[in-house]
This record gives sequence, structure tokens and C-alpha cells, in this order.
Amino acid sequence: MTSFLIGATSSGCGKTTFTMGILRALRNKGLEVQPFKCGPDYIDPMFHSMASGHESVNLDTWLASKEHVRYLYQHYSKGADISVVEGVMGLFDGYDKSRGSSAEISGLLDIPVILLVNAKSVAYSVAPLIYGFKHFSDAIKLGGVIFNRVASENHFSYLEQACSDAGVPCLGYLQQNPKLTVPGRHLGLTITAKQEMEELICQAASEVEKHVLIDKILSL
Repeated sequence: MTSFLIGATSSGCGKTTFTMGILRALRNKGLEVQPFKCGPDYIDPMFHSMASGHESVNLDTWLASKEHVRYLYQHYSKGADISVVEGVMGLFDGYDKSRGSSAEISGLLDIPVILLVNAKSVAYSVAPLIYGFKHFSDAIKLGGVIFNRVASENHFSYLEQACSDAGVPCLGYLQQNPKLTVPGRHLGLTITAKQEMEELICQAASEVEKHVLIDKILSL
């Protein structure tokens, strides 16, 4: 079974949008996809379930023991072709330094991290940023980088070179598109809101299928 965690350099990088897109894209390939969410969040898991067709499960080392988190992950991953964990905040942000963080969950479950980087208004300067995330902790395995809010193919070429020089695989990108943004405090509780979220999921999946190396992700 393939497994990975979607982390980010900070909050606001577009983790949830990318997660919904990759979940639906994998589902479109006929795969059984089991989603998870770091932390006690209840909104993002609802979107995960819409995108994947399977109930999303919270993984939180603040409210539960490490042993129980491992149990939840193993139990709900049974029968799935791939398990996808969406992180929380920045990769190393926890309740006490990195305790309770997405990085801790990644190390606890021994699964690689796909790092989402907000590329708006930046180009080659992402190289030292990516290099730092790769080498900061031996407890995580950085499987690759996805860039969000990329302005053009030319812009992406600079980002791709930065990834190469930082020694981390580039797994693709999402274009800069205001329609690919989850509205703040979007709860998706009404029929209209659910229809809007379904449209967003379809758009995100289409973007992932166009510009993300899904087969390479499946080989992590």
C-alpha cells in the first residue's frame, strides 16, 4: 500500500485544496483511497470524505496516545490501495515545538512527506527553504515537493530547478487560480454549499491530473 502525508511550509499554502484534488484524482483512477487528517479538525475530514468516498479519520497525538494513533491508521488503512494524510499548519508546528505536529505523525507512521510550497511571488529562493525542510530532522522522509499558485510554465521552470538544486524531487504544481481556494470558514452544511464544494473538488482534481506526477507519487 502506498502512503504519504501532505505537509506544508506554513498554514495557508493550500493543503486542503491539494488534498481534495489528489484524493479525487486517485479515486478517478479506480483506487480505494483512505483519507486521514492530523489534529482534531472536523471540517477538512468532511471535505476528504466527499472527495474520496471514504470516511476521513483524525490522527492526533495531543488527544490520543502514539499507540492509538498507529492503531487507527493501520485499522482504517486495511483494504485501501493508498492512504493519504493531510497535515496541519506548517510541517513542524505542534503544541510544544514539533510535538503533535504533522512531522511527528509522519515519523510515527513511517510515511514520506509531500511538501506543499506556496510559490506566489517567489522563484529560485525556494531552494534554501526546501533544503532546510529536507535536512532539519532525520525523523521525516521528504518524498517530494508540490508547488501551489504557480503563475506560468516559465515560473515553474525556476521552481523545478530550485528543487533539483535542493536535492528533492519535484512532483508538479497547481496553477494560480482564485477559484481553487476553499472559502474561509466554509462548512459545506447546505445543499448549495455541498454542490459548490463538489465543483471545487472536481476543479482541483482536474488541475492535479494535468500538472502533478501522480504515478511518481504512487511509487513513493
